[in-house]
Amino acid sequence: MARIGNSELTVHPLSLGGNVFGWTADEAQSFAVLDAYAAAGGDFVDTADVYSAWLDGNSGGESETIIGRWLARRGRRDDIVVATKVGGHPDFTGLKADTIKGAAEASLRRLGTDHIDLYYAHFDDPDTPVEETVTALDALVKEGKVRALGASNFSPERLAASLDFAEREGLARYEILQPHYNLVEREQYEGPLADLVAARGLSAAPYFALAAGFLTGKYRPGGASVGSAREGKAAAYLAQERGPRVLAALDEVAAAHQAEVASVALAWLRAQPTVVAPIASARTPEQLPALLASAALTLTDAEVAALSAAAA
Repeated sequence: MARIGNSELTVHPLSLGGNVFGWTADEAQSFAVLDAYAAAGGDFVDTADVYSAWLDGNSGGESETIIGRWLARRGRRDDIVVATKVGGHPDFTGLKADTIKGAAEASLRRLGTDHIDLYYAHFDDPDTPVEETVTALDALVKEGKVRALGASNFSPERLAASLDFAEREGLARYEILQPHYNLVEREQYEGPLADLVAARGLSAAPYFALAAGFLTGKYRPGGASVGSAREGKAAAYLAQERGPRVLAALDEVAAAHQAEVASVALAWLRAQPTVVAPIASARTPEQLPALLASAALTLTDAEVAALSAAAA
C-alpha cells in the first residue's frame, strides 16, 4: 500500500481506470472487471464525471453510475478508494466555484455515496483564479463530501500557485497530480512538473500509463489489426523511430522476469520518483492479471535505466 501525498489515503499500487466503463465495456463487463480487481486486492478506482460523454447517446457520468451500482450491489463502498474528477462534464465545464459545487453533487448522486475519497480538478481552467477553485474544493472537504484533493493537466506554474494559496490560507491542498506520463510520453511530466511534485511532497498517478495499449506489446510492426478503439493512437507510436526500440527493450526485460510486457511498462512507472500508482484500464477480467502483476514486479536499476534509454 502507498500513501497519497500527506493525506490519510493509502492505496493499492495499481489504480483501475474507469474510463472504459460505459464505453468499450458495458455494465456487465464492467462489473466483472471490478469484481476481479477487488478480489485480487485492488482498492483504487479512478473515473471522471465526463466519462464517457464522447460516445453517441451518452451524456457523461456513465462510468460513475456503473461504479456506484457496483459499490452498492457488492457492499464495497468502505473498501474502495474512489477517485473522480470535475471540470470536463458538458454540463459542468471549468473550475468556477458554482461549477465545482454542482458537479460534485451530481457525481455523489451517480456514485450513490455521501463522499468522494479523491476529487481531482480534471483540467486547469485559466479563466478562473486558482484562489476561487481551491476555496471551492476546500469547502467540499470541510463539508465532509471529499476526503482529499488532486489536480490533473496543470502546468507547474498553476499547480505551484494553487499549493501556495492553499498553504498560506490553511486550506486543503492538492495531494496528488495525475499527469499524462508513460515510457513513451515523458516530456510533459519529467522536469519542472515532476520536480515540483517531489519538492512539495505530492504523489503522482499517471494516466495513459500504457500509451493507449501500445505498451502492452500487442501492437507490432506489420501486425494485424486487433480491433481496439485505441488502435490508431497506439499505431502512431509504432511509426516513431523509438517505438520498435522500446518494444525490444520491454521484451528483453519481460523475458528476464518471465513477465508480461504490460507488467514491465507499469513497473517502470512505479520505479519513477513520486509515482504512487499508475492508472490502467481493462475491458475484460482476462486483461487484469498483467496489470496487477506490476505491483509485485521490482525492476533492477539497470533495467530501469535500459528502458529509459530506449525511450529517450
